[in-house]
Amino acid sequence: MRPYRKFKPQQHKIDELEKLSPRFKRVYSEYETMSEELWEIENSEMSNVPDDFITAIKLQTEYLEEEIDEWLLNQINLLQ
Repeated sequence: MRPYRKFKPQQHKIDELEKLSPRFKRVYSEYETMSEELWEIENSEMSNVPDDFITAIKLQTEYLEEEIDEWLLNQINLLQ
């Protein structure tokens, strides 16, 4: 796991949501895969990766982050 992960401080909440929701588990797993792939591309010596491909991965990762943020916010609201 990369130390830059945005959701690391909320890992306990994420673990709970993964147990409760197969959809959240799938979304979070996809986020992890995409962000790992993005990190590897951005930190490798590969220069043959098209900018459009990198942009698409960034956009998809941002979309997944927003969806995860919503899940986490909704979970907090449910607990209050």
